[in-house]
Parts: sequence; C-alpha cells; structure tokens
Amino acid sequence: MQTHVVAVPPPHLGGMYWIFVTLQTDCGIQGVGEIYAATFHPDVMVPAIEDAFSRYLLDRDPHHVERLWREAYSSGFTQRPDLTMMGIVSGLEMACWDIIGKAADKPVYELLGGMVNDRLRSYTYLYPKNTKGEYDYDDADLAAECAAQNVKQGFTAVKFDPAGPYTAYSGHQLSLEVLDRCETFCRKVREAVGNKADILFGTHGQMVPSSAIRLAKRLEKYDPLWFEEPVPPGQPDAMAEVARHTSIPISAGERLTTKYEFHKLLEAGAASIIQLNVARVGGLLEAKKVATLAEVYYAQIAPHLYNGPVGAAASIQLAACTPNFLIQESIGTWGGFHAEVLKQPIQWEEGYIIPSKAPGLGVELNMDVVRANSPYTGKRLHLQMASQPADVRDTSPARG
Repeated sequence: MQTHVVAVPPPHLGGMYWIFVTLQTDCGIQGVGEIYAATFHPDVMVPAIEDAFSRYLLDRDPHHVERLWREAYSSGFTQRPDLTMMGIVSGLEMACWDIIGKAADKPVYELLGGMVNDRLRSYTYLYPKNTKGEYDYDDADLAAECAAQNVKQGFTAVKFDPAGPYTAYSGHQLSLEVLDRCETFCRKVREAVGNKADILFGTHGQMVPSSAIRLAKRLEKYDPLWFEEPVPPGQPDAMAEVARHTSIPISAGERLTTKYEFHKLLEAGAASIIQLNVARVGGLLEAKKVATLAEVYYAQIAPHLYNGPVGAAASIQLAACTPNFLIQESIGTWGGFHAEVLKQPIQWEEGYIIPSKAPGLGVELNMDVVRANSPYTGKRLHLQMASQPADVRDTSPARG
C-alpha cells in the first residue's frame, strides 16, 4: 500500500486535501481508493491507515471485503460505528473493488448487481462569482444568475446554503434576518430556473428543530426537492420532528457511517432521501447495503460527494447499479483539479454523469499531478466549523 495526501489548489473545491491509497497485488494489479475521514489531520491519518492495512489487509485476498469490513469494524473490541475507522476502511475497500473489477475485466457496478442506470442525473452547488472573479455566496442575485447558467449547461438541479454559518455550537435558532435571506435566495433561484430544475436547499445541521420548522414553512411555496440535514446528525428523532412538520422531503446522511446509523435514520422517519458518502460510509458493499435498507423504506439515495474524484468514481459505480438512485452530487462538471489528477476525467454530458465501462472503478491517477501536489503541508482540516457560537448579527452564509 501507498498513501498519497494531495493538496487541493485554491479555491479548494472538494476540500483542502484528498487522501488516496493505492494497493498492489502479487500478480501486478493496482487498485486505488479514497479516504474521506476529516476528524484528524493527515499527519494522524497516514499512520492510522498504515496500521489498519497491516492488520487487516496485508497479504490477504482482496476479494474478501466482508472479512475486511467485519475485522476492521471490530478493531480494538469496538463493534460500533467509528467515523475514522470507517473512513479508512472505505478507501481500502474501494481499492479492493478496483482490483476485483480489473481481475474480472468488469466495471464494479457489474459485480454489485449489474447496471441499472446507464446515465446518472447530477446536481452541483452554486459557485457564483462577482465582477472581481471572486466566489461570492452572499448575493442572492448572483446565486440566481449562477443557477440559470448551470441550467443552461444542462443541470436539472442546483443546491445552495444561505442559512448562516455552521459552528461547533450548532444547532441554533436562525435570526429573522437569516430567515428572510433564505427565503429570498429560494425565491430568486426559483424565478431564475422556473420548472427547468429542482432547487435543493442545503444546510449543514445549523438549526434546532423548532428553527428548522420555522424555515421550512417559509420555503414550502418554492417547492424544493429537499431540505438537507436541518439539524445536527446523531438524533434521528429530532430530525423526524422536522420531517413531520413539512411537506419538503428531508435529506441527510453525509456525516453518518455504516448501515446501523442509517437504519436508525430510516426507522425514525427522519429522512426520505439518503445522502451516504461511499468514501465514509464503510465502502462500496456497505453503501449497497444502506441503499437496500433505504429501498425497504421506499427511500431514495442521493450520494454525497465533497471530496476527490476517486471517491466520486466509487459513488458512480454504486449509483449505476442501484434501483432507488435519485441523483448524484457533482462538483461542477468535473473540470479543474478533479480532472487534472486523473488520466481520464469523469464524463459529464448535459446534466448527466456517464458511468465508465472500464474495469474496476474506471479511473486512474495521474501520478505526475499527485506527486506535484503532495504532501499537504497546511494545518486546516478537510472542512472546519466555526469555533464561536452563531450570533444574530452574523448573517454570512455557510463556509467551511
């Protein structure tokens, strides 16, 4: 195994850094995976990855992903969802699937049930730029203009989060000024896209349930496809309270891991759109199990993706073979550094991702670009929350 911590150039779309792993087999097949575990700095993650690999995968058969998952899940007498360990397992396991697919000369989706969706509806966050060419998330008119441009490109859904900063002290009550701004963003974006696109109201657990319910009532008239993670993760019953008080579908799951946490979410009726991240949930097979759990509840999956293109490639494999797939998160149209770090970019056409027909995950790292941007020497984590409680006078949008 080799680990590659790649620094993402400004404006850091997809996070400050990406952690890739490459696995080499005795017969010469190389697999690649991506670890989306943001709890600790890469200085801590790299030795942790090496420890997990040496204990549970070195000199083992890469086909045995169930054994890998159970042993890692039980590591240190735990047998409970551990965000960091499951992030590590996710990357190692998807690299195993890349090897398995290459050995079988098949895309991974053909080995996880077979292709259902030969093109995948996608959405992107809005990345509005002002006249200076700077990203500006404060201006509803710029957001509306950016939304219209994305629809013209082919997107049939766009997402934005104007609900104020997310902090280590969330959830909180949104101020009246922020509630007004959220409604203004929704109104102007809806006017800009009409019925040509869904609007996805993103939040990151900023609110307590009562505040989320107040906001949802304001937004219902604009008919968003979803209201994302309105309260912090970890209390499905609190999120279910919001779901019971709005007609807007609730989406959630980017910060959850394993089938056990997602079962609690579904059982509580807290979300009907499940946003698992393949690079965090426990890998491809675990993601498929979560998708199947969702299917039982007539819920759909909309895989979360705010990381690098290897995790995206794994998510695309899952989406291609999942009958209750709704939509895949994209980062723009997969240009920029997401394209540079791969030998062949992810294919995006008129609002849809086209799953690769190549064996394995369908992507190969451009090692010249990987080496030129490694290692990451910054001190920031992949994403960060504000260290101070939200103040009613702080009406800036969410930034991480």
